[in-house]
Amino acid sequence: MDILSSSIEQSTDLLNQNENINQEINISVKNEIKKKVTGSEAVIMSLLEEGIQTIFGYPGGAIMPIYDALYGFQDQVNHILVRHEQGAIHAAQGFARASGKTGVCFATSGPGATNLVTGIADAQIDSTPIVCITGQVSSHLLGTDAFQETDIISISMPITKWSYQVTNAEEIPRIIAKAFYIAASGRPGPVLIDITKDAQNQIIDFEYKKCDKIRSYHPYPIASDQDIERAAELINNSTKPLLLFGHGVIIANAQEELKTFVEKAGIPSAWTIMGLSALDTDHPLNVGMLGMHGNYGPNIKTNECDLLIAVGMRFDDRVTGDLNRYANQAKVIHIEIDPSEINKNIHADVAIISDAKIALKKLIPKINPNNHNEWLEEFKKCSQIEYDKVNKNELYPEKGELKMAEVVRKISERTNGKAIVVTDVGQHQMIAMRYYNYKKPRSNITSGGFGTMGFALPAAIGAKMACPEREVVAFIGDGGFQMTLQELGTIFQYKPKVKIVILNNNFLGMVRQWQQLFFEKRYSFTTMVNPDFIAIARGFSIQSAKVTERENLDAEIEKMFSTDEAYLLEVVVEKEDNVFPMVPSGESVSNIRLS
Repeated sequence: MDILSSSIEQSTDLLNQNENINQEINISVKNEIKKKVTGSEAVIMSLLEEGIQTIFGYPGGAIMPIYDALYGFQDQVNHILVRHEQGAIHAAQGFARASGKTGVCFATSGPGATNLVTGIADAQIDSTPIVCITGQVSSHLLGTDAFQETDIISISMPITKWSYQVTNAEEIPRIIAKAFYIAASGRPGPVLIDITKDAQNQIIDFEYKKCDKIRSYHPYPIASDQDIERAAELINNSTKPLLLFGHGVIIANAQEELKTFVEKAGIPSAWTIMGLSALDTDHPLNVGMLGMHGNYGPNIKTNECDLLIAVGMRFDDRVTGDLNRYANQAKVIHIEIDPSEINKNIHADVAIISDAKIALKKLIPKINPNNHNEWLEEFKKCSQIEYDKVNKNELYPEKGELKMAEVVRKISERTNGKAIVVTDVGQHQMIAMRYYNYKKPRSNITSGGFGTMGFALPAAIGAKMACPEREVVAFIGDGGFQMTLQELGTIFQYKPKVKIVILNNNFLGMVRQWQQLFFEKRYSFTTMVNPDFIAIARGFSIQSAKVTERENLDAEIEKMFSTDEAYLLEVVVEKEDNVFPMVPSGESVSNIRLS
């Protein structure tokens, strides 16, 4: 009996072992099957590995296999079908700028890919991390002028951080990992991956490893201690310092370090349009906007300061005016992550090549607590002059037609300065930046360096997708709105609760202003005969209203924000309302005009 029991027990153990072995084999086989994926599936799986949950795109023939693969991942990926590929990349830009993450967009070959080009260039100059994935004709058709074939790699190379064409599916995971690292690291920017149709259909063993370094690519330069010491010495000995902060502060998430730095040193601080919202607009050391339509004080005081501290900005022409007459009296400290920007336009006495957050952290303990009250008082006097001559009538007009500034002021008050404000390009853009009272970081989304009309509507959609909990307000001119108004269809389909404010002056306003001031009022093709914007919005089932009289404005603004869905408010404003102050093109910033 004992022998029989032992034999049965041994047989049972053997059966159990065999069953376990078979289960392990089955699991192994299943894992092998799971690893065998198409190139298209590898694209989606790679994006998931990077934490991507939102994609903006438009399908077509050459990218159809990727869209077919996407069909099986709809529970994990939110794909937003835009109405034009330019809308896809602008939405991805809005998403990236609002969230601080990398935006993703899809497009097909040929016209689909080339329709991304404006947005790619925009993202490049404004340092926005985007990964663009385009379909391409099959490898054997490359160079044959096949249907919808275009050499998007050659086209995009000057306006991307990196472009790469995939012809072998085995490369897809590695190339996507590399793309995300390049796009988001250092000075961010757009990357384009072009994938041939045969590579999308090939079968590969999928394995994904995130990229954290690339040989010969060093995106985070380390500031030398010597440069930090020299900068601190200049700051501590300065009597009239002026700090200029740009987009690099926001990219580096250095808002708190900036605030700590300026408060400890007591330095008046001014912003580029891309740096707006890094420091609260109403902060006592925030002296306003730089540049062509910037504030009076920071422009003229640039040529009176003894030290100019530039943090995360590139001294572009709209900030500097005539370079030969820009801050010649001042020592210059330039904190910038991109070495190519150092000494490109303005000579730096001390160059700190570093991420803004790291540089400011190193500087803060080395600077002396200080205040520059007398110097700051000079800015306050300039602000009062500007208020009396410009702002007062713009913000609080007693009669006449509605003004853009009073609309922006009222919306700023209604949202407590906490909305994400998306602007198109033109007069309304400058007005929104001058008169909205920004109180939260990452609240200003605009096309800065490239000046792309049509940017705002799709970018607002992307921003709302990134931050559904925040109010998103898009200020748009009547001209720019008509460039991408088809994206109302995207709002109709996906219901992002964006608030659209069209400031309608029936002109291409900024061009008209220049024609008035510098071309003897020869309004050459800037008059707009506009459609019925309200009827268009209603055609997309978007609630809307039109305001032509001042007494109706408050009620309509309240109605817009009380409506728990997308809303379009058209406000008819003064036709020949100009934006002042203004530095005429090619002039010194000291020659800023108040009228």
